[in-house]
Amino acid sequence: MATARDCCHGGEGGERRGEVGSIVRSLGCFPTEAELHELLAKVEEEEPTGYIHLEKFLPVMTKVLLDRRYRPIPEDVLLRAFEALDENKCGYITKEELVKYLTEEGEPFTQEEMEDMLSTALDPETNTVRYRDYISMMIVDES
Repeated sequence: MATARDCCHGGEGGERRGEVGSIVRSLGCFPTEAELHELLAKVEEEEPTGYIHLEKFLPVMTKVLLDRRYRPIPEDVLLRAFEALDENKCGYITKEELVKYLTEEGEPFTQEEMEDMLSTALDPETNTVRYRDYISMMIVDES
């Protein structure tokens, strides 16, 4: 995964546009895809090159961090969302159900996002996501 420090070393003096979401999330910010596109619009060159330059990225990201924007979703909200998907109330969701929900409903996950989530969330023995365990792994301690 790329870091903010990599921004000044990528390709032509900047980080590839596609890596910015990973950098932003690594800093504890969790924007939606629409919010990420807005953020990218603020830091891109007038003539997009496919790279984001550190001198443009740092001031924008500093303001995002100071304003505490794009905070993670609270644990109780995540739990209610998973419980709503768990029609049988058994404490888990199958891989197939989760993939269907996250790629066909609302703001769909990309293939890469889906693979990243499943690599962490999926129990390989049962091919299910025990969502309480997964939520516990995702929680960010803000103290």
